[in-house]
Amino acid sequence: MNRYERLTALLELLAERGRIEVEEIAEELAVSAATIRRDLDHLAEQQLLTRTRGGAVAHAVSYDLPLRYKTARHADAKLRIARAAATLVDKGAVVGLNGGTTATEVARALAARADLDLTIVTNALNIANELAVRQQIKLVVTGGVVRPQSYELIGPLARLIPEELTLDVTFLGVEQVDPTAGASARNEGEAAINRLLAERSGRVVVVADSSKLGGSAFVRICPTEQISGLITDADADEAVVREFRDHGVDVLQV
Repeated sequence: MNRYERLTALLELLAERGRIEVEEIAEELAVSAATIRRDLDHLAEQQLLTRTRGGAVAHAVSYDLPLRYKTARHADAKLRIARAAATLVDKGAVVGLNGGTTATEVARALAARADLDLTIVTNALNIANELAVRQQIKLVVTGGVVRPQSYELIGPLARLIPEELTLDVTFLGVEQVDPTAGASARNEGEAAINRLLAERSGRVVVVADSSKLGGSAFVRICPTEQISGLITDADADEAVVREFRDHGVDVLQV
């Protein structure tokens, strides 16, 4: 386990348990206590947790891990999902992309297809940064106030541009997607701009690995009836996939 993986694991364990102890976690992750102490000090410097004597307690932000600590989770599945999403886009299409790790992979997969000549509308600064140098892509950024955890632009200003646009397809990265409850996010600001991208789009395709299927997060983005397709991985629960299809969602497993 490298340092990046350890930091991700520490934040996930802390979010799950609320408190962790150095000796216990060192044994669990099979590294030295000194290594765990250095890792916890590093995360504390970034205000992602609060150090205690012998361990750490959860800082409020650690329940919503910053994007840079999420990229290693289900990485292979996200790559397969992204490549499948890119095959659904026609030349000259106008594509909406929200933030998150899976949507970022979709952006990269689209950028790799030099034949498409796309317009991409996004509220994610990291995606915009990667696509800005792609000559075959016309890039539209929504504007708004940056949410540091996800690099997404949110708030009233983020609504002004999408309200004037018509999109062919929006690929939505989500926190959860459920056959009954629809797609949802943890943050209300993100959910609001994601909802608008979906409303302005002819098709809404949710891109989500199997860990995000079933259940709902804090705020709904859109109902299941608004979701045209779902791209997920082969580990998705068969019963849940069947229920999505029963609701008229075209499910692609990769």
